[in-house]
Amino acid sequence: MNPVVVGRFRPAAPGGRPVNWAATGRLGGVSSGSFASLNLSLTVGDDSTAVAQNRKRAGQLLGVSEIAVLDAQHGAHVALATGPGIVEQADAVVTNIPGLGLLALAADCVPVVLADPEAGVIAAVHCGWRGLGLGVLPAAVQAMRAQGAEHIRAVSGPAICVECYPVGADCVDVLSSQLHTEVFTACAFNRSGQWHLDVRAGVHAQLLGEGIAISSVRRCTATDPQLFSYRAEGRTGRQGMIVAL
Repeated sequence: MNPVVVGRFRPAAPGGRPVNWAATGRLGGVSSGSFASLNLSLTVGDDSTAVAQNRKRAGQLLGVSEIAVLDAQHGAHVALATGPGIVEQADAVVTNIPGLGLLALAADCVPVVLADPEAGVIAAVHCGWRGLGLGVLPAAVQAMRAQGAEHIRAVSGPAICVECYPVGADCVDVLSSQLHTEVFTACAFNRSGQWHLDVRAGVHAQLLGEGIAISSVRRCTATDPQLFSYRAEGRTGRQGMIVAL
Protein backbone atom coordinates (compact mmCIF):
# COMPACT_ATOMS: atom_id res chain seq x y z
CA MET A 1 0.00 0.00 0.00
CA ASN A 2 1.37 3.39 -1.01
CA PRO A 3 -0.69 6.30 0.37
CA VAL A 4 -0.04 9.87 -0.67
CA VAL A 5 0.03 10.84 3.00
CA VAL A 6 -1.25 9.58 6.35
CA GLY A 7 -2.01 11.91 9.24
CA ARG A 8 -3.66 12.23 12.62
CA PHE A 9 -5.83 14.77 14.41
CA ARG A 10 -4.67 14.72 18.02
CA PRO A 11 -7.06 15.75 20.83
CA ALA A 12 -6.17 19.03 22.47
CA ALA A 13 -7.72 18.05 25.80
CA PRO A 14 -7.82 14.92 27.98
CA GLY A 15 -10.62 12.51 27.24
CA GLY A 16 -10.50 12.78 23.46
CA ARG A 17 -9.26 10.14 21.07
CA PRO A 18 -6.90 10.55 18.09
CA VAL A 19 -8.52 10.57 14.67
CA ASN A 20 -6.54 9.05 11.80
CA TRP A 21 -6.86 10.01 8.15
CA ALA A 22 -5.17 9.20 4.85
CA ALA A 23 -5.07 10.49 1.29
CA THR A 24 -4.68 7.76 -1.32
CA GLY A 25 -3.27 8.02 -4.83
CA ARG A 26 -3.27 5.68 -7.78
CA LEU A 27 -0.46 3.40 -6.54
CA GLY A 28 -0.62 0.28 -4.39
CA GLY A 29 -3.77 -1.47 -5.63
CA VAL A 30 -4.81 -4.39 -7.83
CA SER A 31 -6.80 -2.71 -10.63
CA SER A 32 -5.42 -2.63 -14.17
CA GLY A 33 -5.62 -0.63 -17.37
CA SER A 34 -7.09 2.85 -17.05
CA PHE A 35 -7.78 2.15 -13.37
CA ALA A 36 -4.28 1.06 -12.37
CA SER A 37 -3.92 0.49 -9.63
CA LEU A 38 -5.68 1.75 -6.47
CA ASN A 39 -9.01 2.80 -7.97
CA LEU A 40 -11.60 3.09 -5.19
CA SER A 41 -14.72 3.71 -7.29
CA LEU A 42 -17.33 1.17 -8.36
CA THR A 43 -18.95 3.55 -10.84
CA VAL A 44 -16.18 4.09 -13.43
CA GLY A 45 -16.20 0.64 -15.09
CA ASP A 46 -13.57 -1.14 -13.03
CA ASP A 47 -13.87 -4.75 -11.86
CA SER A 48 -15.87 -4.81 -8.61
CA THR A 49 -13.67 -7.49 -7.05
CA ALA A 50 -10.59 -5.35 -7.62
CA VAL A 51 -12.31 -2.28 -6.16
CA ALA A 52 -13.33 -4.25 -3.08
CA GLN A 53 -9.71 -5.29 -2.55
CA ASN A 54 -8.53 -1.72 -3.08
CA ARG A 55 -11.00 -0.39 -0.53
CA LYS A 56 -9.86 -3.03 1.92
CA ARG A 57 -6.29 -1.79 1.47
CA ALA A 58 -7.41 1.79 2.02
CA GLY A 59 -9.11 0.77 5.25
CA GLN A 60 -5.97 -1.00 6.40
CA LEU A 61 -4.14 2.33 6.33
CA LEU A 62 -6.25 3.34 9.34
CA GLY A 63 -6.77 -0.12 10.82
CA VAL A 64 -10.47 -0.31 9.91
CA SER A 65 -12.36 -3.03 8.05
CA GLU A 66 -15.73 -1.24 7.74
CA ILE A 67 -16.05 1.79 5.45
CA ALA A 68 -18.93 4.06 4.47
CA VAL A 69 -18.30 5.35 0.93
CA LEU A 70 -19.90 8.48 -0.47
CA ASP A 71 -21.97 8.13 -3.63
CA ALA A 72 -21.22 11.72 -4.60
CA GLN A 73 -23.84 13.63 -6.58
CA HIS A 74 -22.26 17.12 -6.77
CA GLY A 75 -24.85 18.39 -4.33
CA ALA A 76 -25.02 19.43 -0.69
CA HIS A 77 -26.84 16.56 1.03
CA VAL A 78 -25.25 15.32 4.27
CA ALA A 79 -25.84 11.80 5.57
CA LEU A 80 -25.27 10.28 9.00
CA ALA A 81 -23.47 6.92 8.78
CA THR A 82 -24.26 4.19 11.28
CA GLY A 83 -22.57 1.36 9.41
CA PRO A 84 -20.52 0.42 6.34
CA GLY A 85 -21.68 0.50 2.74
CA ILE A 86 -22.60 3.03 0.06
CA VAL A 87 -23.86 6.36 1.38
CA GLU A 88 -26.36 7.11 -1.37
CA GLN A 89 -27.23 10.52 -2.81
CA ALA A 90 -24.83 12.39 -0.52
CA ASP A 91 -21.70 14.49 -0.86
CA ALA A 92 -20.90 14.53 2.84
CA VAL A 93 -21.12 11.91 5.58
CA VAL A 94 -20.80 12.26 9.35
CA THR A 95 -20.36 9.66 12.09
CA ASN A 96 -19.47 9.30 15.76
CA ILE A 97 -18.94 5.53 15.58
CA PRO A 98 -15.40 4.31 16.40
CA GLY A 99 -13.91 1.92 13.87
CA LEU A 100 -16.10 3.08 10.97
CA GLY A 101 -14.10 4.65 8.16
CA LEU A 102 -15.58 7.42 6.02
CA LEU A 103 -14.36 7.64 2.42
CA ALA A 104 -14.79 10.54 -0.04
CA LEU A 105 -13.70 9.86 -3.62
CA ALA A 106 -12.45 12.32 -6.23
CA ALA A 107 -10.48 12.63 -9.44
CA ASP A 108 -10.17 16.45 -9.63
CA CYS A 109 -12.74 17.64 -7.09
CA VAL A 110 -11.65 18.34 -3.53
CA PRO A 111 -12.02 15.55 -0.96
CA VAL A 112 -12.05 16.84 2.62
CA VAL A 113 -11.92 15.15 6.01
CA LEU A 114 -13.00 16.90 9.20
CA ALA A 115 -12.73 15.86 12.83
CA ASP A 116 -13.36 16.92 16.40
CA PRO A 117 -11.25 14.45 18.39
CA GLU A 118 -12.56 15.74 21.73
CA ALA A 119 -16.22 15.20 20.76
CA GLY A 120 -15.54 12.05 18.73
CA VAL A 121 -17.23 13.29 15.54
CA ILE A 122 -15.80 13.01 12.02
CA ALA A 123 -16.87 13.74 8.46
CA ALA A 124 -15.79 13.16 4.87
CA VAL A 125 -16.85 15.51 2.08
CA HIS A 126 -16.69 15.51 -1.72
CA CYS A 127 -16.61 19.08 -3.02
CA GLY A 128 -16.54 20.14 -6.65
CA TRP A 129 -17.51 23.58 -7.87
CA ARG A 130 -21.21 22.72 -7.72
CA GLY A 131 -20.95 21.49 -4.13
CA LEU A 132 -18.96 24.58 -3.23
CA GLY A 133 -21.71 26.82 -4.56
CA LEU A 134 -24.49 24.81 -2.94
CA GLY A 135 -22.75 24.84 0.44
CA VAL A 136 -21.90 21.20 1.11
CA LEU A 137 -19.10 22.17 3.49
CA PRO A 138 -21.16 24.47 5.76
CA ALA A 139 -23.87 21.79 5.73
CA ALA A 140 -21.35 19.15 6.86
CA VAL A 141 -20.08 21.44 9.61
CA GLN A 142 -23.64 22.07 10.79
CA ALA A 143 -24.30 18.31 10.89
CA MET A 144 -21.12 17.73 12.92
CA ARG A 145 -22.10 20.43 15.38
CA ALA A 146 -25.51 18.81 15.76
CA GLN A 147 -23.61 15.70 16.90
CA GLY A 148 -21.71 17.68 19.54
CA ALA A 149 -18.63 18.84 17.64
CA GLU A 150 -17.22 22.16 18.84
CA HIS A 151 -13.54 22.19 17.85
CA ILE A 152 -13.43 20.98 14.26
CA ARG A 153 -10.27 20.71 12.19
CA ALA A 154 -9.94 19.77 8.52
CA VAL A 155 -7.61 18.58 5.78
CA SER A 156 -8.24 18.90 2.05
CA GLY A 157 -6.82 16.27 -0.28
CA PRO A 158 -5.25 16.31 -3.74
CA ALA A 159 -7.28 18.23 -6.32
CA ILE A 160 -6.91 19.98 -9.64
CA CYS A 161 -5.02 23.27 -9.37
CA VAL A 162 -6.20 26.63 -10.66
CA GLU A 163 -3.79 26.62 -13.62
CA CYS A 164 -5.25 23.34 -14.87
CA TYR A 165 -8.90 24.25 -14.39
CA PRO A 166 -10.25 26.69 -17.01
CA VAL A 167 -14.04 27.03 -16.91
CA GLY A 168 -16.76 28.78 -18.84
CA ALA A 169 -18.42 32.05 -17.92
CA ASP A 170 -21.67 30.19 -17.21
CA CYS A 171 -20.00 28.28 -14.36
CA VAL A 172 -18.61 31.53 -12.93
CA ASP A 173 -22.00 33.23 -13.18
CA VAL A 174 -23.59 30.45 -11.13
CA LEU A 175 -20.92 30.63 -8.45
CA SER A 176 -21.03 34.42 -8.24
CA SER A 177 -24.74 34.20 -7.45
CA GLN A 178 -24.25 31.48 -4.81
CA LEU A 179 -21.09 32.33 -2.90
CA HIS A 180 -20.26 35.05 -0.44
CA THR A 181 -18.00 37.66 -2.04
CA GLU A 182 -14.90 36.65 -0.06
CA VAL A 183 -15.29 33.00 -1.09
CA PHE A 184 -15.94 33.86 -4.73
CA THR A 185 -12.92 36.13 -4.99
CA ALA A 186 -10.77 33.45 -3.36
CA CYS A 187 -11.59 30.86 -6.01
CA ALA A 188 -12.48 32.56 -9.33
CA PHE A 189 -9.84 34.24 -11.48
CA ASN A 190 -10.07 35.85 -14.92
CA ARG A 191 -6.77 35.56 -16.74
CA SER A 192 -6.68 37.36 -20.07
CA GLY A 193 -10.35 36.66 -20.69
CA GLN A 194 -10.28 33.02 -19.55
CA TRP A 195 -11.84 32.10 -16.22
CA HIS A 196 -10.08 29.62 -13.94
CA LEU A 197 -11.32 28.08 -10.70
CA ASP A 198 -9.40 27.19 -7.57
CA VAL A 199 -11.97 25.03 -5.80
CA ARG A 200 -9.49 24.16 -3.06
CA ALA A 201 -9.10 27.88 -2.23
CA GLY A 202 -12.88 28.19 -2.10
CA VAL A 203 -13.08 25.21 0.25
CA HIS A 204 -10.53 26.79 2.55
CA ALA A 205 -12.29 30.16 2.47
CA GLN A 206 -15.63 28.59 3.37
CA LEU A 207 -14.19 26.61 6.25
CA LEU A 208 -12.27 29.60 7.57
CA GLY A 209 -15.58 31.46 7.52
CA GLU A 210 -16.91 28.73 9.81
CA GLY A 211 -13.97 29.25 12.15
CA ILE A 212 -12.31 25.99 11.15
CA ALA A 213 -8.56 25.59 10.71
CA ILE A 214 -7.65 23.62 7.59
CA SER A 215 -4.45 22.22 6.11
CA SER A 216 -3.99 20.70 2.67
CA VAL A 217 -2.29 18.00 0.64
CA ARG A 218 -1.27 20.39 -2.13
CA ARG A 219 -0.84 18.12 -5.13
CA CYS A 220 -2.50 18.68 -8.49
CA THR A 221 -4.42 15.72 -9.88
CA ALA A 222 -3.98 16.86 -13.48
CA THR A 223 -0.18 17.00 -13.39
CA ASP A 224 0.86 14.41 -10.80
CA PRO A 225 1.32 10.93 -12.36
CA GLN A 226 0.63 9.30 -8.98
CA LEU A 227 -2.94 10.66 -8.99
CA PHE A 228 -6.10 10.02 -11.03
CA SER A 229 -7.50 12.95 -13.02
CA TYR A 230 -10.74 12.94 -15.00
CA ARG A 231 -9.82 16.22 -16.68
CA ALA A 232 -6.42 14.93 -17.82
CA GLU A 233 -7.37 11.33 -18.62
CA GLY A 234 -11.11 10.95 -19.15
CA ARG A 235 -11.59 7.26 -18.39
CA THR A 236 -9.78 6.81 -15.10
CA GLY A 237 -10.11 5.79 -11.47
CA ARG A 238 -10.74 7.68 -8.25
CA GLN A 239 -8.51 8.28 -5.26
CA GLY A 240 -9.87 9.34 -1.91
CA MET A 241 -9.61 10.76 1.56
CA ILE A 242 -10.50 8.39 4.38
CA VAL A 243 -10.95 9.19 8.07
CA ALA A 244 -11.78 7.08 11.13
CA LEU A 245 -12.15 7.42 14.88
